[in-house]
Amino acid sequence: MAGITFIRFSAFRRYLHLLSLLIWVSCFAESKRRDVIVYGGTSAGVIAAIQAKKMGKSVILVSPDVHLGGVSSSGLGWADSGNKAAIGGLAREFYHRVWRHYQSVDSWRWQKMEDFGNRGQGTPAIDGEKRTMWVFEPHVAENIFEAWVAEFELEVIRNEWLDRQKGVEVRDGRILAINTLSGNRYEGEMFIDCSYEGDLMAASGVTYFVGRESNQVYGEGVNGVQKKLARQHQFLPKIDPFVVAGDRTSGLLARISNEPPGEEGRGDTKMQAYNFRLCLTQNEENKVPFPKPAKYDPLQYELLLRTLIQGSEHIFGKFDPIPNAKTDTNNYGPFSTDNIGMNYGYPEASYEERSQLVAEHETYQKGYFYFLSNDPRVAIELRSRIAKWGLAKDEFQENGHWPYQIYVREARRMVSDFVMTELHLSGQRETPNSIGMGSYNMDSHHVQRYVATDVDGKSYVMNEGDVQLDPGGPYQIPYQSLIPKEEECQNLLVPVCVSSSHIAFGSVRMEPVFMIMAQSAVTAACIAIDGEINVQQVSYEKLKQKLMEDGQVLSLKKNNMIATGYGVNPQKLPGIIVDGERIKLKGEWTRSASLRPFIGNGYFHDGNGGKGMRSAEFPFATTTDGLYEVRVSYIPSGNRAGTVKYVVTSEQGVEEKVVDQRKVDGIGQIWHTLGSFEFKEGKPYSVALRNDDTQGYVVVDALQLLLLD
Repeated sequence: MAGITFIRFSAFRRYLHLLSLLIWVSCFAESKRRDVIVYGGTSAGVIAAIQAKKMGKSVILVSPDVHLGGVSSSGLGWADSGNKAAIGGLAREFYHRVWRHYQSVDSWRWQKMEDFGNRGQGTPAIDGEKRTMWVFEPHVAENIFEAWVAEFELEVIRNEWLDRQKGVEVRDGRILAINTLSGNRYEGEMFIDCSYEGDLMAASGVTYFVGRESNQVYGEGVNGVQKKLARQHQFLPKIDPFVVAGDRTSGLLARISNEPPGEEGRGDTKMQAYNFRLCLTQNEENKVPFPKPAKYDPLQYELLLRTLIQGSEHIFGKFDPIPNAKTDTNNYGPFSTDNIGMNYGYPEASYEERSQLVAEHETYQKGYFYFLSNDPRVAIELRSRIAKWGLAKDEFQENGHWPYQIYVREARRMVSDFVMTELHLSGQRETPNSIGMGSYNMDSHHVQRYVATDVDGKSYVMNEGDVQLDPGGPYQIPYQSLIPKEEECQNLLVPVCVSSSHIAFGSVRMEPVFMIMAQSAVTAACIAIDGEINVQQVSYEKLKQKLMEDGQVLSLKKNNMIATGYGVNPQKLPGIIVDGERIKLKGEWTRSASLRPFIGNGYFHDGNGGKGMRSAEFPFATTTDGLYEVRVSYIPSGNRAGTVKYVVTSEQGVEEKVVDQRKVDGIGQIWHTLGSFEFKEGKPYSVALRNDDTQGYVVVDALQLLLLD
């Protein structure tokens, strides 16, 4: 875990417990030598240790954590995988083992397998014999990691913390050994930093960066402070920021900064928000009511209350379903589980300070749910709905059913000879020496909450930093991003805190990608050991050959994937076209241009999330009475939703049409008919859809009406 993992203790008591334990174990300190030393008990750390063992090297996994797997086994059960065809090697094996687990009837204690359906599963056409499943319970992920430890007889030292002050022995650009606070010493040929924070990297003297670079540093467009693009997860309508509405002298509500956000595109040292990914359930037998934190303060949630009073319906936006009637519950909306602005010091903080920051996040998030389910000022209907939920009793049983690991979305990032930027991810600049692929949106959560002023001088609350930018399909990750500058360190690889700009890291930072990079990093390390060379001198051709033998995906055919571009010109199409800004969207939709063709300059999708929270309406009026064929456009794909309900309002009344967006049964690939309907001249009509009860990505592109003779 990123912070102290001792459980059932306050932050300060955790620290005292750590000190006393370290004093006790220092009497039994020992030194161990292995070929490969892996630091960090994350999913990447386990994968790294496995790959070293598979390549015949002695390895030891030094883990500050008791529970292995990082956030993959601590609540992030709705895997942010992007294009699953880009995921190979041991990472894909992990998701195959998830699928295999859920094929047993015995795995379904709280829900029938058929009731969950095929959510989050790869298709036989794509997966072949190695079927995959991308949604899972936390304990299932942890059990898979532990089974791997047993299967490969991995040597894992838990609760073992790097001495960050003087614990890394470096001579002539090479790490000789690392020392832990317990007094143990681990000597090796190669070292792999798989921690979320990059602690080993930093203590080794390698250059790194914390925060957001200015756009000018790498010629990017969406790095640094982002106010204009931060359109999602905002307060709508505008919310007054003052304790007494309209009275500046009354002070600001809790959790609003009194500092200006900074100039657009300027760099800073602030962090995108952290939170805990909670595993919730409504099953009465397996539910624990939301606990009241010891330092609960309802005043911390006044801004949330004002948002609810104004009619916000965002609360249930990210209760994503995982097996056995549980959820992976994430941040959603303007005021949610993200603890905005409270993690800036985390990357460089001491263990004690990190523990205190983690405790503050836990108090905030527990208080958030306790407030919603108990405060009498919250509408009774909402309180009743929230109270139906609770923590899953059979998860995180050693920690009061609370996740072991906070979601460290970003901390330090290495600065190497090659820095990945948005230009590389979007294909505007070439990426050399691929060791794996990513594909997820360049995604930053909000960084700060501040006071803005409108043209009339009225103050209101804004969030800053949220960016959702589609890179345009899968992209390659270069070997050079995993290795430091040769003059700084020659036997260290960093597959988590890679050399990347803030906005590019927003896509790279997904758990499957960390696993991919960890496997590739250790493969290179083993080649370097065999050749008695520095990691910077590893032959890419030799590395590439081994990675491909191990099933890593290093490239994909582009097909019709594009980064940006204009699709079919709607002005050149026959009939009535409703596209772009004419579509009325409700909820948070993501604009994309990944699959071509599309109408206009892109299409929208629901991100396969926020089910029941997102809708779209195509309003129109005809210029002639008559019978019209009604068509909708989208590119079919295996990850699309299979049962999208369109509601057509016409002279015949209101009709519902169910469309399978996965099937290629359209007109000219892109258009799909809903049928023929009668419309009167000048009268308002519409075609609408919602993403209720859908499994897969719901796509919204354009509507076409053709007058029939």
